[in-house]
Amino acid sequence: MPVPLQLPKICVCIGHADARHAADLAVASCDRGESLLEVRIDHLDDPAAGPGIVERIARRHPAVTIVATCRRAPHGGQFAGPLDQQVSILLEAVAAGAQIVDVEIEAFADSPDVLAPFRRICTTLVSFHDFARTPELAPVIRRLAATGADILKVATHVQRPSDNLRLLALCQDRDNVVVAGMGETGSVARLVSPARRGLFTYAAPDAYPPASGQGRAELTAAPTAPGQTSAAAARDLYRVESASAETRVFAVIAKPVGHSKSPLIHNRSFQALGYDGLYVPLLVEPDDIADFFHTARKLPLGGASVTIPHKQSVIPHLDRVDEAALEIGAVNTVYWDQGRICGTNTDARGIVEPLSQRVKLDGAQVLVVGNGGAARAAIVALRREGARVAVTGRNPERVRQLAGQLGADAVAFERLAGEYFDVLVQATSVGMLPDSEGNLFPGRIPADVVFDLVYNPVETALLKRARADKKVTISGVEMFVEQAAAQFRIWTGMEAPRDVMRAAVLGRRVG
Repeated sequence: MPVPLQLPKICVCIGHADARHAADLAVASCDRGESLLEVRIDHLDDPAAGPGIVERIARRHPAVTIVATCRRAPHGGQFAGPLDQQVSILLEAVAAGAQIVDVEIEAFADSPDVLAPFRRICTTLVSFHDFARTPELAPVIRRLAATGADILKVATHVQRPSDNLRLLALCQDRDNVVVAGMGETGSVARLVSPARRGLFTYAAPDAYPPASGQGRAELTAAPTAPGQTSAAAARDLYRVESASAETRVFAVIAKPVGHSKSPLIHNRSFQALGYDGLYVPLLVEPDDIADFFHTARKLPLGGASVTIPHKQSVIPHLDRVDEAALEIGAVNTVYWDQGRICGTNTDARGIVEPLSQRVKLDGAQVLVVGNGGAARAAIVALRREGARVAVTGRNPERVRQLAGQLGADAVAFERLAGEYFDVLVQATSVGMLPDSEGNLFPGRIPADVVFDLVYNPVETALLKRARADKKVTISGVEMFVEQAAAQFRIWTGMEAPRDVMRAAVLGRRVG
């Protein structure tokens, strides 16, 4: 059978051991508007219950397209039976209402004509999985196409950013391909492919209230593959359904990257202003920076946020770096200018802007705590505003070295009892979740204004202590929003909706 016309761009994967739970979750997903579901029959404790789940979905939601999958254990699934039993269960699922069956490519080694029973009764999908790497893909796609299946699926573990390019290229060459980049480095292929002629992408189900009956658990299920985002995130945050080949793609590169709120604030801002952009998280290993820039040029990326541990290592790969970023020794923003890929540092703006609204920085006495990238950005930015900057920290040698490099005064941490400043800028990770009780100043705070660059939690232990002492406090949320707003302006030429950004960081919606 041919591929169904106008398949939805998001396929929600229902994988749960308990048949009743899986069925309730599938129905709840369809009740909330999902129209393409994969039922992972192989995940069930009793795979024989799979066709019954399909029948329940089809009876309640006859317009929903159902993919039945019963992948065997040796090939990445959980079904322990032989091939003939797998085929039998899938045929029952089709009889119950499934329109598509997924058969793994390895099955053809056992039975070259394994698709024969399905060809005239449903759409066939043949899948290739490599959970370790992204191999050479040309022979893979030829092997899949040789089966005569209607849909060809390639799911690989993405090790390097450029693996995404190779997966996306499969979609450009054919109109019946689904690709899935597994892992946090595969987000580009997973989220961008439907806009680049991929049929659809896979997503984990959202959570729903329990079905009727006392003692029932919340309806939810874990992702069925590494890197799957939730259906709500795929639809509402990453705009998988509405993105097109013209949509500009941006990324945050980091390791780790899963905690980053940058995709949230930039995607919400794109949506608020009607800008056709998509911002994805991309885990990049330190050894793969050159590969990232190859990917950025080829995709191409419209721009990128750069964070730990890459702020220094990106510099040699850029065509141009502005003076302030060179002085700081770190780049947090990558952008294009007349065909050249450039770097700047908006962390400095994120520090100066909130402070300048509270303090006249020219001539102010400022203490910066820390010796990392954020501290460097603070020292350079504040000195450029005319402030007299002192630096302190728990590593005296690194403090002295940093102060000497950037023209600041070094102050021993143990000598702060006799010092006082207009402003204290806390630029270490102390107090960041999960260590939210951390505080370098549990007693006397030697400043009138306290700015903690940590934004998670919003109010750190230091800020709570400062507020109790009636001091002026500034949350790291302000710095995070301002540096992101500066990035947004560089990339789009538009003024960022700061209220939207701030609400996103705080877990709220505007409007």
